[in-house]
Amino acid sequence: MSVKQKGSKAERELLHMFWAKNFATIRSAGSGSMKYPGPDLLVGNKESNRRLAIECKTTKSNKIYLSDYDIKQLRDFSDIFDAREWFAVKFTKKDWRFLSLEDLKKTKSGYVIDSKVVDMYGISFEELISYKIKP
Repeated sequence: MSVKQKGSKAERELLHMFWAKNFATIRSAGSGSMKYPGPDLLVGNKESNRRLAIECKTTKSNKIYLSDYDIKQLRDFSDIFDAREWFAVKFTKKDWRFLSLEDLKKTKSGYVIDSKVVDMYGISFEELISYKIKP
């Protein structure tokens, strides 16, 4: 299975998890390969008054590197769409965890998501969907 296929499979896994909890979810196939910014998943729920723009990352390694461009794309889309941006991260043999942009560590050439940081600051899927914003 190619890296692209693994990424698509992971995105579909999350899509089904959100729908199972009554969060409408759209997967943007080919996100990052068009000239306009777009997240991997766009998630919303009227009851919780939330819109989420989610980038999905999976790895066998203990670190994930992101470029400034990756962050800018997610931030730009989220600003226009009025969505909260999140990184969904899954390290091998661990559950999905979610990090905000503020939790990412800046490097000289971009950003890094470290498994230790995810263990400390990442929130679970259940924590992510249970948060409600007052209308």
